Amino acid sequence: MADRTIRVLLVDDHQVVRRGLRTFLEIQDDIEVVGEASDGAEGVARAEELGPDVVLMDVKMPGMDGVEALRALRAADNPAKVLVVTSFTEQRTVVPALRAGAAGYVYKDVDPEALAGAIRSVHAGHVLLQPEVAGALLAQEENGAPQGRAGSLTDREREVLGLIADGRSNREIARALVLSEKTVKTHVSNILMKLDLADRTQAALWAVRHGVAG
Repeated sequence: MADRTIRVLLVDDHQVVRRGLRTFLEIQDDIEVVGEASDGAEGVARAEELGPDVVLMDVKMPGMDGVEALRALRAADNPAKVLVVTSFTEQRTVVPALRAGAAGYVYKDVDPEALAGAIRSVHAGHVLLQPEVAGALLAQEENGAPQGRAGSLTDREREVLGLIADGRSNREIARALVLSEKTVKTHVSNILMKLDLADRTQAALWAVRHGVAG
């Protein structure tokens, strides 16, 4: 299992929260907590230093908050997947976080097993969106986000895009379409470029909005 271990960085300004998360996650056979940070700036620095697979990021923190930290990670081309930790009432903050590159989010009262499942899911390439936040993102996309052109996509790219919208990882898409994972990655890159989108989250929303999702 060693080569499959998911390396996780905890970024939260509350030490008690970090301790609780670490205590639970460290009993998971396939998850390793490689470090902690108490604010966004430290989180960005630790992510660069430790190279985690997944960053569990609080949204509201003193100094650099979670959204700013996400933008900094993206600007640095850090490949870590970011899972935002939030409360149900923070939708106005979650939407900018997702637009800044978060792979999804969990609520602060999430069941521990569901948290572990969410970490595994984003690590596998899935996008975690609840309907109410997906709706808010779509509404924002209607008000000025670049749209690209559906007609510029090949039939195969439309197939790949539909599977992205279904929450499939590159590996799952490769299996479904009998392609190599490398070929799928190329298709995903072409889709993002042609539609002028930043990431898989925006691609999934674009697909839903334009009727490409399966």
